[in-house]
Amino acid sequence: MLCTTGLRAEARIVRAAGFPTVIGGGDRERTAALVNRALPGAKCLVSFGIAGGLAPHLRAGDTVISTEVFASGDRWQPAPDFCARVTALAGELGAIEGPVFGAPRIIATTAEKRRTWIATGALTVDLESDLVAQAATAAGIPFVVVRTVADSAWRSLPPAALLPLGENGTPQLTRALVSVLRRPRQLGALIGVARETRRALAALVGPAHALHTIVATA
Repeated sequence: MLCTTGLRAEARIVRAAGFPTVIGGGDRERTAALVNRALPGAKCLVSFGIAGGLAPHLRAGDTVISTEVFASGDRWQPAPDFCARVTALAGELGAIEGPVFGAPRIIATTAEKRRTWIATGALTVDLESDLVAQAATAAGIPFVVVRTVADSAWRSLPPAALLPLGENGTPQLTRALVSVLRRPRQLGALIGVARETRRALAALVGPAHALHTIVATA
């Protein structure tokens, strides 16, 4: 099983559970290249980490597990028998199951999130899941998305939260500080995002270890 994350913090969690992981750092071209390079030998791909909430009922820390990914008119889904095993796992974890949306950029505002939810019906959005689903389908292997909600549908992301990550998947703190100094009114929202992100990362620990169930049955 090969996992794909955007953040180093996400990778640390799933690696601690015993799984090889690539870190895309929010760069979609780099992510696709890393996944394709590590793909040989993998029996299942996992899009793992935090996500933005699209469905209004989701809150920070909620876990979403999916075998259905949408992106720009495309849709990917593994074989029904694998989907059934993922459904069973979601039930065991008390996770929410439903489609997710792979976006080419961060969906930052509440208005954008609402439009995306209405247009797609997806529960969450992230930058890696469509790349993972596409690569897995091309390779003829299953995939699963395991994501926890960081910013809910009711949270707009402040400018400092939209800055590119470093290649190692860590925030560029100096640039974030400069952004806050230029727009100090965003500080409250940024603190809220940081708090919710910590909650979402903590909620990933259980699902990371539960992936061993998928390995045993894939």
